[in-house]
Amino acid sequence: MMTETELKALEKAVAKARFNLSQKASELHDLIEDRLPADYAEIMTMAENTHKACYDWDVLNKQLQNEKLKL
Repeated sequence: MMTETELKALEKAVAKARFNLSQKASELHDLIEDRLPADYAEIMTMAENTHKACYDWDVLNKQLQNEKLKL
């Protein structure tokens, strides 16, 4: 079981990961809305970065939820 300090650090990490995810999603959205078809070559890189940000958030969020269940 995590200490209160560790739990708060994990909550902060989840929030930071969520912010990063939002940033990546926004960048991908801007590419799609404003820069296609000219910048189509950027789609895969941006999509991969967005996917990774979602995955990172998901892992941390699941860890946080599991820790909260233990309380």
